[in-house]
Amino acid sequence: MSLIIKPRESCAFDLVSLGEVMLRLDPGEGRIRTARSFTAWEGGGEYNVARGLRKCFGLKTAIVTACVDNEVGHLIEDLILQGGVQTDFLIWRQDDGIGRSVRNGLNFTERGFGIRGAVGVPDRGNTAASQLKPGDIDWNHLFGTLGTRWFHTGGIFAALSETTAALTIEAVEAAHRHGTIVSYDLNYRPSLWKNFGGLSRAREINRNIAQHVDVMIGNEEDYTAALGFDVQGVDQTYATIESDAFKRMIEAAVRKFPNFKVAATTLRRVISATKNDWSAILWHDGRFHDSLKYAELEILDRVGGGDSFASGLVFGFLEFNDPQQAVEYGAAHGALVSTTPGDTSMATRNEVEKQIAGSGARIVR
Repeated sequence: MSLIIKPRESCAFDLVSLGEVMLRLDPGEGRIRTARSFTAWEGGGEYNVARGLRKCFGLKTAIVTACVDNEVGHLIEDLILQGGVQTDFLIWRQDDGIGRSVRNGLNFTERGFGIRGAVGVPDRGNTAASQLKPGDIDWNHLFGTLGTRWFHTGGIFAALSETTAALTIEAVEAAHRHGTIVSYDLNYRPSLWKNFGGLSRAREINRNIAQHVDVMIGNEEDYTAALGFDVQGVDQTYATIESDAFKRMIEAAVRKFPNFKVAATTLRRVISATKNDWSAILWHDGRFHDSLKYAELEILDRVGGGDSFASGLVFGFLEFNDPQQAVEYGAAHGALVSTTPGDTSMATRNEVEKQIAGSGARIVR
């Protein structure tokens, strides 16, 4: 059975995401601790999905977020606009001069290479987005009057504060009232929960949100840590999981949360920071769908690969309403995005479809 998705002509947006957008500062091939210059990108787990759908696949998307009304906030806004994502629902907070009460989030990220893994150092305490709360957004206007086919958010935004967790619940409940498909990427980050109740609080909040989710996305750590599903066959040392083992975990999750219409993940075997085996699986309507496998995928920058998998998956459903197409578009898009710098997609739909068709890496002239 296909998902029940609103027709495009009845909605102002194909997808709206709720999440924080940070300024990513990238030292390129160097290290954060010795850098003398950084390249600036925008990025955020939930935002990256909206950005990929717009920039790669040409759909109409928007971001619900907040920034401080200062030069850094407007740089983030300018980067969002360059990505084609609409900022109609960007809330501006007054600058207090030094960021004592509210600020914009920064994310220092180095890519890793070979035996040296990628490193992320977020600097996002007390940000404008983390202070968003229930009542700040008119969801009935967004989902009802304007209309949105798909709503996406995730565990990074929900972990920022008590108020963002409550706002996430408010948003997914409103989306369901208006017949909008809800997707959620668990995106478990131990650092975010460290001073926010730890693992037990993460599970409490994510299980509460999961009751309102149609399409659940997450890797093995997400399902085990954020939702509490354990499975035999996981090798945490090398961050790998057998496909059959993950399928057993998905089946357990669907029994616990029968509201899940789709559950999906990327499968990665980490050979080194710059070489992974990469594929994906998706559960829908009692069946599993496997993507093509990208063996020993060479990686330039792995950050954002999972978000790009999510945006390709969403595109597959919005465009074709087909689970096999969804997992193929997701896996191919995520793989391609891992070959370029920054969190966000530089791929084109044509490039994604060439990968799905089995095209190689010969030069294009």
